[in-house]
Amino acid sequence: MLSAASSGATRWILRNCRIAAREAESALASSKVQRGAPVANEEHVKRLRLGATDWNWWRSQSRIGPTELVGLDMDVPEISGPDLRCPDLSRAELSRVDLSRADLNDANLRRADLKGANLTGAYLVRADLSGANLSGANLFHTNLYHADLTGANLSSARVFYANLSYAALRDADLREAGLGAANFSGANLRAANLTGAYLNETVFGDADLTGVVGLETCIHQAPSIIDHRTLEKSGTLPISFLRGIGLPDSLIEYAPALLNKALQYYSCFISYSAKDEDFANRLHADLQNMGVRCWFAPHDLPIGHKILDTIDEAIRLRDKVLVILSEHSIKSDWVEDEVKTAFEEERKRGSTVLLPIRLDDLIIETGEAWAAKLRADRNIGDFRNWKDHDAYKQSLARVLRDLKTSTKVA
Repeated sequence: MLSAASSGATRWILRNCRIAAREAESALASSKVQRGAPVANEEHVKRLRLGATDWNWWRSQSRIGPTELVGLDMDVPEISGPDLRCPDLSRAELSRVDLSRADLNDANLRRADLKGANLTGAYLVRADLSGANLSGANLFHTNLYHADLTGANLSSARVFYANLSYAALRDADLREAGLGAANFSGANLRAANLTGAYLNETVFGDADLTGVVGLETCIHQAPSIIDHRTLEKSGTLPISFLRGIGLPDSLIEYAPALLNKALQYYSCFISYSAKDEDFANRLHADLQNMGVRCWFAPHDLPIGHKILDTIDEAIRLRDKVLVILSEHSIKSDWVEDEVKTAFEEERKRGSTVLLPIRLDDLIIETGEAWAAKLRADRNIGDFRNWKDHDAYKQSLARVLRDLKTSTKVA
C-alpha cells in the first residue's frame, strides 16, 4: 500500500515539476527584452517626475502606448510604451499613475508610492521595488523577473499572469492579492504575508515559502502548481494549503519520506463522539496545520466503505490514537470499540498507542470498565477550558510535545 501510494505521488510530483519547469523557461524567455539605447528617454523621465496627474494627461495626448488594455481573457497587445529604463525614482509619489507597457527595467523605485498604479504589461526586470507601496495596483502580465520586492506592499493588487520568477519577496505584503496564473518560480517568499490571497493555477516552482504567513487562509479558486524543490526548501506547510493547491492526500501523507525528511510528529487517529464535533474539528485543523497527519472520520472515511473495517484499519496504520473523553464519548459504543482496538494494538506493538484528553470530569467519576482502566493507567490531558484561547493553546502544546518525534521516518 505504501509502495503504490508513493509511486503515484512520485509520478504526480514529476508531472508538476515538468509543468513548472516549462513555465519558468517561458518566463525567462519573455524577460529578454530589446534594450535599444543604454539610457531612458529623458523626456519621458522628466514628465514622470512632474507627478501622476501631469503624466497621465500627457500620456493620454501622446501615442506612446495604451492607457487601457484588454481584459484578462485576452493577450496583452504588443504596443511599445514609455522608455523609463534605469531612472532613480526612489520615494516618488506616483499613486494611480499609468505606466502600462512602460519599460522600467533596472529602475530604482525603492519606497515609491505606486498605490493603485496601472502597471499592466510593464517591464520591471531587475527593478528595485523594495519597500514600495503597490497596494491595489494592476500588475496584469507585468514582468518582474528578478525584481526586488522585499518588504513591498502588494495587498489587494491584481497580479494575474505576472512573471515573478526569481523575484525577492521576503516580508512582502500580499494580503488579498489576486495571484491567478502568477509565476513564482525561484522566488524568495520568506515571511511574506499571503493572508486571504487568491490562487488559481499559480506556479510555486523552486520557491521558498519558509515562514509565509496566512497560507492556511488562501482562497483556492482552482488548483495550482507546487514542486518537490519548493517542498524541500519550505519546511512544514499547512496541510489545508497543500490540499487547496491540489496535492493528493497520499502525497501529503508520505511527502516527508519521499523527500528523505524525518517526520516531526507521529500520525494519529482521532476518536471522539459526534456531539463533541466542534472541539474535534478545531483540534483536527490545528494538528493538521502543525504537520500532524491525522485520520478523522468526517474527512477520511470513504463513502461506501464498511465503517468498522475502515476504522480498525485506520487505527492499525496510525502511530497513536488520540481519544477525546467527555460525558458523550464515554457513553459511545463507537469510542469504546476504538479504545479497545487501541489497547489491542498496544499489546501487539509493545508501546504506547493511546493518548487520552478530556473535556470534562466524567472520566474521573464513571464506572464504565474501559474508561476506568484508562483512568487508572494514563495521565489524561486537560482541555476542560478549551473555549478559552490561552488555555486551549497551552493544552495543545502539550499534545504536540507528546506527538513529537525527531527520529521516526515513514
